[in-house]
Amino acid sequence: MDLALLRTFVTVHRAGSFTRAAALLGLSQPAVTSQIRTLERQLGRPLFLRQARGVTPTSIGNELAHKAAPHLDALVEIAETGLDDESAVRTLHLAGPPEFTAERALPALAELSGEDGQGFALRASFGNAEEVLEGLASGHHDLAISTARPRGALLTATPLCDEEHVLVAGSQWAEEIDTGRLHRKDASALEHLPVVEVHESLPLVSRYWASVFDALPAASGTVIVPDLRAVLACAVAGAGLAVLPRYLCATALARGDVVAVYEPAVPPLRTYVLAVRTGTLAMPHVARAHDWLLGAAASWC
Repeated sequence: MDLALLRTFVTVHRAGSFTRAAALLGLSQPAVTSQIRTLERQLGRPLFLRQARGVTPTSIGNELAHKAAPHLDALVEIAETGLDDESAVRTLHLAGPPEFTAERALPALAELSGEDGQGFALRASFGNAEEVLEGLASGHHDLAISTARPRGALLTATPLCDEEHVLVAGSQWAEEIDTGRLHRKDASALEHLPVVEVHESLPLVSRYWASVFDALPAASGTVIVPDLRAVLACAVAGAGLAVLPRYLCATALARGDVVAVYEPAVPPLRTYVLAVRTGTLAMPHVARAHDWLLGAAASWC
Protein backbone atom coordinates (compact mmCIF):
# COMPACT_ATOMS: atom_id res chain seq x y z
CA MET A 1 0.00 0.00 0.00
CA ASP A 2 1.37 3.41 -1.02
CA LEU A 3 2.48 5.41 2.04
CA ALA A 4 1.66 8.67 0.22
CA LEU A 5 -1.95 7.52 -0.10
CA LEU A 6 -2.04 6.62 3.58
CA ARG A 7 -0.61 10.01 4.53
CA THR A 8 -3.31 11.75 2.51
CA PHE A 9 -5.96 9.51 4.01
CA VAL A 10 -4.87 10.21 7.61
CA THR A 11 -4.75 13.95 6.89
CA VAL A 12 -8.29 13.90 5.50
CA HIS A 13 -9.45 11.83 8.46
CA ARG A 14 -7.97 14.34 10.90
CA ALA A 15 -9.10 17.43 9.02
CA GLY A 16 -12.62 16.17 8.28
CA SER A 17 -12.51 17.81 4.88
CA PHE A 18 -10.79 17.33 1.53
CA THR A 19 -10.35 21.10 1.29
CA ARG A 20 -8.61 21.48 4.67
CA ALA A 21 -6.50 18.37 4.02
CA ALA A 22 -5.38 19.76 0.65
CA ALA A 23 -4.23 22.97 2.34
CA LEU A 24 -2.33 21.02 5.00
CA LEU A 25 -0.66 18.80 2.40
CA GLY A 26 0.07 21.54 -0.12
CA LEU A 27 -1.95 19.71 -2.78
CA SER A 28 -4.95 20.63 -4.88
CA GLN A 29 -8.34 19.36 -3.76
CA PRO A 30 -8.76 17.26 -6.94
CA ALA A 31 -5.41 15.59 -6.20
CA VAL A 32 -6.54 14.72 -2.67
CA THR A 33 -9.87 13.42 -3.96
CA SER A 34 -8.09 11.31 -6.57
CA GLN A 35 -5.74 9.78 -3.99
CA ILE A 36 -8.59 8.86 -1.65
CA ARG A 37 -10.51 7.26 -4.52
CA THR A 38 -7.39 5.28 -5.49
CA LEU A 39 -7.02 4.02 -1.93
CA GLU A 40 -10.72 3.12 -1.75
CA ARG A 41 -10.39 1.12 -4.99
CA GLN A 42 -7.37 -0.72 -3.62
CA LEU A 43 -9.24 -1.63 -0.43
CA GLY A 44 -12.55 -2.26 -2.15
CA ARG A 45 -14.37 -0.32 0.57
CA PRO A 46 -15.47 3.31 1.00
CA LEU A 47 -13.43 5.22 3.59
CA PHE A 48 -15.49 8.41 3.82
CA LEU A 49 -19.08 9.51 3.43
CA ARG A 50 -19.25 12.76 1.50
CA GLN A 51 -21.47 15.42 3.10
CA ALA A 52 -22.40 19.01 2.37
CA ARG A 53 -19.70 20.19 4.76
CA GLY A 54 -16.69 17.92 4.81
CA VAL A 55 -16.58 14.15 5.13
CA THR A 56 -17.37 11.58 7.80
CA PRO A 57 -15.25 8.41 8.05
CA THR A 58 -16.91 5.05 7.65
CA SER A 59 -16.26 2.33 10.21
CA ILE A 60 -13.54 0.95 7.91
CA GLY A 61 -12.09 4.45 7.62
CA ASN A 62 -11.94 4.82 11.39
CA GLU A 63 -10.33 1.41 11.77
CA LEU A 64 -7.68 2.18 9.16
CA ALA A 65 -6.90 5.57 10.74
CA HIS A 66 -6.60 3.98 14.17
CA LYS A 67 -4.09 1.43 12.84
CA ALA A 68 -2.14 3.63 10.41
CA ALA A 69 -1.91 7.06 12.06
CA PRO A 70 0.51 6.16 14.91
CA HIS A 71 2.94 4.53 12.49
CA LEU A 72 2.81 7.46 10.08
CA ASP A 73 3.42 9.87 12.96
CA ALA A 74 6.43 7.78 14.00
CA LEU A 75 7.83 7.90 10.46
CA VAL A 76 7.42 11.68 10.42
CA GLU A 77 9.27 11.84 13.74
CA ILE A 78 12.14 9.82 12.28
CA ALA A 79 12.24 12.00 9.17
CA GLU A 80 12.28 15.22 11.21
CA THR A 81 14.91 14.19 13.78
CA GLY A 82 17.07 11.80 11.78
CA LEU A 83 18.45 8.40 12.74
CA ASP A 84 22.02 9.31 13.54
CA ASP A 85 21.72 12.28 15.87
CA GLU A 86 20.76 10.87 19.25
CA SER A 87 21.08 14.32 20.85
CA ALA A 88 18.70 16.06 18.46
CA VAL A 89 16.33 18.29 20.38
CA ARG A 90 12.68 17.52 19.74
CA THR A 91 10.09 20.26 19.57
CA LEU A 92 6.89 19.84 21.55
CA HIS A 93 3.86 21.74 20.27
CA LEU A 94 1.32 22.47 23.00
CA ALA A 95 -2.07 24.14 22.68
CA GLY A 96 -4.65 25.15 25.25
CA PRO A 97 -6.70 27.97 26.74
CA PRO A 98 -4.51 31.05 27.26
CA GLU A 99 -4.92 31.55 30.99
CA PHE A 100 -4.62 27.94 32.16
CA THR A 101 -1.80 27.19 29.73
CA ALA A 102 0.16 30.29 30.75
CA GLU A 103 -0.41 29.99 34.49
CA ARG A 104 -0.21 26.22 34.91
CA ALA A 105 1.08 24.16 31.99
CA LEU A 106 3.92 26.28 30.63
CA PRO A 107 5.67 26.86 33.98
CA ALA A 108 5.51 23.11 34.63
CA LEU A 109 6.88 22.16 31.20
CA ALA A 110 9.60 24.80 31.40
CA GLU A 111 11.26 22.57 34.00
CA LEU A 112 11.84 19.99 31.27
CA SER A 113 13.91 22.31 29.10
CA GLY A 114 17.04 21.84 31.18
CA GLU A 115 20.39 20.40 30.17
CA ASP A 116 19.80 16.80 31.24
CA GLY A 117 19.89 15.53 27.69
CA GLN A 118 16.17 14.77 27.70
CA GLY A 119 14.86 18.28 27.23
CA PHE A 120 12.91 19.55 24.27
CA ALA A 121 12.10 22.81 22.58
CA LEU A 122 8.63 24.09 23.40
CA ARG A 123 6.13 25.92 21.21
CA ALA A 124 2.74 26.97 22.55
CA SER A 125 -0.41 28.34 20.99
CA PHE A 126 -3.71 29.41 22.52
CA GLY A 127 -7.30 28.76 21.51
CA ASN A 128 -10.69 27.58 22.68
CA ALA A 129 -11.56 23.90 23.10
CA GLU A 130 -12.74 23.42 19.53
CA GLU A 131 -9.71 25.15 18.03
CA VAL A 132 -7.08 23.26 20.01
CA LEU A 133 -8.67 19.85 19.41
CA GLU A 134 -9.02 20.55 15.69
CA GLY A 135 -5.38 21.63 15.56
CA LEU A 136 -4.35 18.48 17.43
CA ALA A 137 -6.31 16.25 15.06
CA SER A 138 -4.79 18.05 12.06
CA GLY A 139 -1.27 17.44 13.33
CA HIS A 140 -0.42 21.04 14.27
CA HIS A 141 -0.04 20.21 17.98
CA ASP A 142 1.37 17.28 19.96
CA LEU A 143 -0.62 17.91 23.16
CA ALA A 144 -3.82 19.82 23.73
CA ILE A 145 -5.40 21.00 26.96
CA SER A 146 -9.15 21.27 26.64
CA THR A 147 -12.36 21.54 28.64
CA ALA A 148 -14.13 19.37 26.05
CA ARG A 149 -13.49 15.68 25.55
CA PRO A 150 -12.63 14.72 21.96
CA ARG A 151 -14.92 12.32 20.13
CA GLY A 152 -13.91 9.28 18.15
CA ALA A 153 -10.84 7.07 18.30
CA LEU A 154 -8.40 9.47 16.62
CA LEU A 155 -7.72 11.43 19.82
CA THR A 156 -7.19 10.10 23.33
CA ALA A 157 -7.90 12.22 26.42
CA THR A 158 -6.89 11.82 30.07
CA PRO A 159 -8.43 13.89 32.91
CA LEU A 160 -5.90 16.50 34.00
CA CYS A 161 -7.47 18.47 36.87
CA ASP A 162 -10.64 20.15 38.10
CA GLU A 163 -10.91 23.92 38.16
CA GLU A 164 -13.03 25.49 40.93
CA HIS A 165 -14.99 28.60 40.00
CA VAL A 166 -15.48 31.49 42.43
CA LEU A 167 -17.96 34.36 42.31
CA VAL A 168 -15.98 37.52 43.11
CA ALA A 169 -16.39 41.30 43.13
CA GLY A 170 -14.71 44.39 44.50
CA SER A 171 -15.51 45.12 48.15
CA GLN A 172 -17.62 48.15 47.20
CA TRP A 173 -20.04 45.90 45.30
CA ALA A 174 -20.06 43.16 47.93
CA GLU A 175 -21.41 45.66 50.44
CA GLU A 176 -24.48 46.26 48.27
CA ILE A 177 -25.58 42.63 48.16
CA ASP A 178 -28.48 41.35 50.25
CA THR A 179 -26.63 38.41 51.77
CA GLY A 180 -29.79 37.03 53.34
CA ARG A 181 -31.43 36.54 49.95
CA LEU A 182 -28.17 35.28 48.48
CA HIS A 183 -27.78 32.57 51.12
CA ARG A 184 -31.31 31.44 50.30
CA LYS A 185 -29.94 30.96 46.77
CA ASP A 186 -32.03 33.85 45.48
CA ALA A 187 -30.02 35.09 42.50
CA SER A 188 -32.16 38.24 42.29
CA ALA A 189 -29.88 39.64 45.02
CA LEU A 190 -27.23 40.03 42.29
CA GLU A 191 -29.31 41.36 39.41
CA HIS A 192 -28.37 45.00 39.97
CA LEU A 193 -24.63 44.35 39.75
CA PRO A 194 -22.59 44.94 36.59
CA VAL A 195 -20.91 41.83 35.15
CA VAL A 196 -17.43 41.31 33.70
CA GLU A 197 -17.07 38.34 31.32
CA VAL A 198 -15.06 36.87 28.46
CA HIS A 199 -17.95 36.75 25.97
CA GLU A 200 -21.35 38.31 25.38
CA SER A 201 -22.98 34.93 26.05
CA LEU A 202 -21.66 35.03 29.65
CA PRO A 203 -20.36 31.44 29.58
CA LEU A 204 -18.81 31.36 33.06
CA VAL A 205 -21.55 33.35 34.78
CA SER A 206 -24.28 31.27 33.11
CA ARG A 207 -22.60 28.01 34.15
CA TYR A 208 -22.23 29.27 37.72
CA TRP A 209 -25.86 30.46 37.90
CA ALA A 210 -27.15 27.14 36.55
CA SER A 211 -25.05 25.11 38.99
CA VAL A 212 -25.53 27.18 42.14
CA PHE A 213 -28.84 29.00 41.73
CA ASP A 214 -30.57 26.71 39.21
CA ALA A 215 -31.35 29.81 37.17
CA LEU A 216 -30.11 31.94 34.30
CA PRO A 217 -28.42 35.28 34.97
CA ALA A 218 -30.70 38.26 34.44
CA ALA A 219 -27.88 40.77 33.91
CA SER A 220 -25.96 41.41 30.71
CA GLY A 221 -22.22 41.95 30.42
CA THR A 222 -21.01 45.44 31.26
CA VAL A 223 -17.37 44.74 30.41
CA ILE A 224 -16.43 41.99 27.93
CA VAL A 225 -12.74 41.09 27.59
CA PRO A 226 -11.51 37.83 25.99
CA ASP A 227 -9.02 36.86 28.70
CA LEU A 228 -9.72 35.83 32.28
CA ARG A 229 -6.68 37.69 33.53
CA ALA A 230 -8.20 40.89 32.14
CA VAL A 231 -11.53 39.95 33.74
CA LEU A 232 -9.74 39.74 37.09
CA ALA A 233 -8.05 43.09 36.55
CA CYS A 234 -11.41 44.70 35.77
CA ALA A 235 -13.02 43.13 38.84
CA VAL A 236 -10.16 44.42 41.01
CA ALA A 237 -10.70 47.88 39.51
CA GLY A 238 -14.35 47.76 40.56
CA ALA A 239 -15.95 47.07 37.17
CA GLY A 240 -18.35 44.49 38.59
CA LEU A 241 -19.09 40.88 39.38
CA ALA A 242 -17.08 38.04 37.81
CA VAL A 243 -16.77 34.27 37.90
CA LEU A 244 -13.12 33.19 37.92
CA PRO A 245 -11.03 30.05 38.49
CA ARG A 246 -9.83 29.99 42.07
CA TYR A 247 -6.19 29.46 41.06
CA LEU A 248 -6.33 32.68 39.04
CA CYS A 249 -7.84 34.90 41.72
CA ALA A 250 -6.41 33.27 44.89
CA THR A 251 -3.76 35.97 45.37
CA ALA A 252 -6.27 38.79 44.79
CA LEU A 253 -8.62 37.16 47.32
CA ALA A 254 -5.83 36.82 49.90
CA ARG A 255 -4.88 40.49 49.46
CA GLY A 256 -8.48 41.64 49.65
CA ASP A 257 -8.40 43.09 46.13
CA VAL A 258 -11.63 41.16 45.51
CA VAL A 259 -13.91 39.22 47.83
CA ALA A 260 -15.78 35.97 47.34
CA VAL A 261 -19.39 37.09 47.07
CA TYR A 262 -20.79 33.62 47.79
CA GLU A 263 -19.22 30.30 48.77
CA PRO A 264 -21.59 27.40 47.98
CA ALA A 265 -21.16 24.11 49.80
CA VAL A 266 -20.40 22.45 46.46
CA PRO A 267 -18.57 24.89 44.19
CA PRO A 268 -18.93 24.62 40.41
CA LEU A 269 -16.08 22.73 38.77
CA ARG A 270 -14.75 22.55 35.24
CA THR A 271 -12.59 19.59 34.21
CA TYR A 272 -9.57 19.91 31.96
CA VAL A 273 -8.35 16.99 29.89
CA LEU A 274 -4.98 16.38 28.27
CA ALA A 275 -5.44 15.10 24.72
CA VAL A 276 -3.06 13.47 22.24
CA ARG A 277 -3.42 11.80 18.88
CA THR A 278 -3.81 8.08 19.47
CA GLY A 279 -0.45 6.38 19.22
CA THR A 280 1.76 9.47 19.60
CA LEU A 281 2.64 8.63 23.20
CA ALA A 282 5.13 6.24 21.59
CA MET A 283 7.21 9.36 20.90
CA PRO A 284 9.48 9.87 23.94
CA HIS A 285 9.26 13.66 24.12
CA VAL A 286 5.45 13.61 23.86
CA ALA A 287 5.17 10.85 26.47
CA ARG A 288 7.52 12.65 28.86
CA ALA A 289 5.63 15.95 28.60
CA HIS A 290 2.30 14.13 28.95
CA ASP A 291 3.39 12.28 32.10
CA TRP A 292 5.05 15.39 33.55
CA LEU A 293 1.87 17.46 33.18
CA LEU A 294 -0.25 14.74 34.77
CA GLY A 295 2.15 14.60 37.70
CA ALA A 296 2.26 18.37 38.09
CA ALA A 297 -1.54 18.60 37.96
CA ALA A 298 -1.81 16.60 41.17
CA SER A 299 -0.84 19.77 43.05
CA TRP A 300 -3.13 22.07 41.05
CA CYS A 301 -6.44 20.74 42.32
